[in-house]
Amino acid sequence: MPDAASLTVFVLAALALLLVPGPAVLYIIARSVDQGRNAGLVSVVGVGLGSMVHVGAAALGLSALLVQSAVAFRTVKYLGAAYLIYLGIRRLIGRGDDIVRADGSSRSLRRIFIQGVWVNILNPKTALFFFAFLPQFVNVDAGSVGLQILFLGTLLVTMGIVTDGAYAIAAGSLGDWLKKRPRVVTAQRWFAGGVFISLGLATALSGGKD
Repeated sequence: MPDAASLTVFVLAALALLLVPGPAVLYIIARSVDQGRNAGLVSVVGVGLGSMVHVGAAALGLSALLVQSAVAFRTVKYLGAAYLIYLGIRRLIGRGDDIVRADGSSRSLRRIFIQGVWVNILNPKTALFFFAFLPQFVNVDAGSVGLQILFLGTLLVTMGIVTDGAYAIAAGSLGDWLKKRPRVVTAQRWFAGGVFISLGLATALSGGKD
């Protein structure tokens, strides 16, 4: 279990990232705008379940990596910091081509849920993000790395369900207003890029938790 200081930093960093609309959030917003709050909230649960698949994979993979080599584990942490910076740069210079959009067709809530699960499971960027972000808050001297990753990942996904749910409710209520302002997506990527780059730089300069 991470110590109180590391857990506090993790929660603050996770909250900052979750409040930035990424591809999954934009998918949820699109679904909410097109088909209302219920469709958006069901998508939130589906995306969250898909995220837990990646959390489990990260817990197993990073735990096995530590058993093989502590140096390799630290290397992953630094590569993760570099990847966060890379994500930030991509968001700054990108044109929204990585956004998964929902189509406007009518779908049952069950189908929307399943689609939300697969949207996240089949997104390799989600897997890479968990491998990049979660190790930054792991203390290898505090116990099982796999359990720490699983705990942090579950906490992150739970927080994500709450924040994504808020986006779904807001988008469902403001659907008509959002449809008339496509530049909202362009404006938010500058803020998103800054958050990712700042987190990556902070991680690299601090050296992380070994």
